[in-house]
Amino acid sequence: MSGVSKMQNFSGTAQFMASKGMPATEFLLVLAILIEVLGGLAIIIGYQTKWAAGALFLFMIPATLIFHTNFSDPNQMIHFLKNISMMGGLLYIAASGAGPLSLDAKRQG
Repeated sequence: MSGVSKMQNFSGTAQFMASKGMPATEFLLVLAILIEVLGGLAIIIGYQTKWAAGALFLFMIPATLIFHTNFSDPNQMIHFLKNISMMGGLLYIAASGAGPLSLDAKRQG
């Protein structure tokens, strides 16, 4: 959903990224959208799950540290802690892979 909302407000998101000092904001925004949308879909359907979880985990490190460290704002603290929690779940998926109903399991026979 985060990637979809970035698409819906592309220019606003690019401006917000620029305000945080991000270079090449439009390129990095397109990359963020692709990682969030394609990575999320890959995990949902269980396709290349370990790779998708690893990519999302690595993406979330700078995203969390750049955009969610204003701890004087309670909303940003919530987003920071949410991202840390999600990163733990992504590490679990990256280590154990998808379940028996996934496309990965069906491809392995």
